[in-house]
Amino acid sequence: MLKVQNIVKQYANHRALDDVSLEVEQGKIYGLLGPNGAGKTSLIRIITQITGPDSGSVLFNGEKLDSSHINQIGYLPEERGLYKKMEIGEQVLYLARLKGLNTAEATKRLKYWFEKLEMASWWNKKVEDLSKGMQQKVQFVATILHNPELIILDEPFSGFDPVNADVIKNEILELNKKGTTFIFSTHRMESVEELCDNIGLINKSKKILDGSVESIKAAYRNNTYLIEFSGEFNFQNLSNEVEILEQQQVKHAQIVKLKLKNNFTPNQLLTQLLPQVSINRLEEVIPSMNEIFIDKVKNQSI
Repeated sequence: MLKVQNIVKQYANHRALDDVSLEVEQGKIYGLLGPNGAGKTSLIRIITQITGPDSGSVLFNGEKLDSSHINQIGYLPEERGLYKKMEIGEQVLYLARLKGLNTAEATKRLKYWFEKLEMASWWNKKVEDLSKGMQQKVQFVATILHNPELIILDEPFSGFDPVNADVIKNEILELNKKGTTFIFSTHRMESVEELCDNIGLINKSKKILDGSVESIKAAYRNNTYLIEFSGEFNFQNLSNEVEILEQQQVKHAQIVKLKLKNNFTPNQLLTQLLPQVSINRLEEVIPSMNEIFIDKVKNQSI
């Protein structure tokens, strides 16, 4: 759906984006990741046509991105943009009209979403009377109301308690099942693992990692395992094949985190252990997206 090609963006002496390219597939949830100041917001502003690139291009459904695509994109910014003194119903209706909906259709859709998200009693309230999380719900509705093909969410769970964060997460997944494509920018790596199909990691203005969450995690597998057993075993006898990373006693069992070396396999490890101990659990430890994120950013900084 969206193809970003060799984007460069310079602000005075700061290069915000340096030859960044990525592709967002139709119907997928794409995680746009990176530390503060990496260039994510600059890229989002180019996709939403708030600013333009110095060089490079953006294609939307195969067409060069232009003003005709604005109403096909929904954007929830990290910095919220609601008018504090304006009543909620009137405000979201106004925003819907800006996205091309007529009053009757906008009102119909608003009533549906306000009922669904338990916001019906907020219609005549002012934004300043709502909590941060409640304001976030209002802005989420304003973002999705015109049924955009692409929805860009920048830290969408900021300000939410766990219950309402789960409500919004389920709405994102439901819209995605119906075919809506998402770009999801967040620092919450647990949300990335839960929601995203693919990710792109930007650091210091450059893209340093991209691909499917599944393939990236598989690429970072490093022969690390967690084994729980009852009994005693001397791992010194396997010092050439096994590196002990952590070891702890839990009730009547031992839990050992270890790394296999020199092509030593889990089956070979079990063959060594089983005559002496009772195995309760053996599982591979695959790095989390949070660990991969930290590793890639730190390595680029060295």
